[in-house]
Amino acid sequence: MTTFVISLAGIPIRISALFESTAQYCAGYSCEEAPLVEIHMDPSDIARERVKALREDTLEGLPQRSYSDAYLETLAVYRKIAAALLDHDILLYHGSVLAYDGKAYLFTAPSGTGKTTHSRLWLSEIPGAYILNGDKPLLRVESDRAYACGTPWQGKEKYGRNEILPLEAICILERDTCNHIESAGFRDALPVLLAQCNRPDEAQPMLRTLALIDRLGRMTRLYRLGCNMEPEAARVSFRAMCQSFGN
Repeated sequence: MTTFVISLAGIPIRISALFESTAQYCAGYSCEEAPLVEIHMDPSDIARERVKALREDTLEGLPQRSYSDAYLETLAVYRKIAAALLDHDILLYHGSVLAYDGKAYLFTAPSGTGKTTHSRLWLSEIPGAYILNGDKPLLRVESDRAYACGTPWQGKEKYGRNEILPLEAICILERDTCNHIESAGFRDALPVLLAQCNRPDEAQPMLRTLALIDRLGRMTRLYRLGCNMEPEAARVSFRAMCQSFGN
């Protein structure tokens, strides 16, 4: 057992993990503050994560993959963190957060749609842009503004920084033959917003999640981007989301 403290979305969290590799995975977020959240890992957490992974492979028609206990612990740790941070109005989200001029822009879509490709286009086409988190950021929803927060869970490419930036917009990314972007209404965007956030199994945490999504969607500019994954796509989304608002 190894114990360490990290800070995510401004919340100090003490983690008691089974594997030293979990502490190494989170090393870039270590802190010395008194923890507000306690996470304790148990072999049963890893067993549940393994069953979940196998079930997802079956549902997606994929060959069943084999994962190490150490890797599965990183997933189980983040799942427990996400559950605990709901009490602090913080959501775990599936998406890629781009940063530009001190502000964050979240691109979200089902896996395989092209979030990573579009993020790379921003890096090549928008001077000064970088990726705050490439896969699973946290979103801190305050009374009048949301913030995008870096985490160690950055995806295969490991794109990310330990930063917290105001979230200016959320963009739903879709494949298309030409590049175009439009403002999206909250009702129109809600199914995707909900599908791409972490959804607890229990009723009360799920109700809390729904309330946070409602607040997030109503206080943040929403867009829908059709793109063909050419460099122009990054320029189209940048002009609409950043330059149109004087950022």
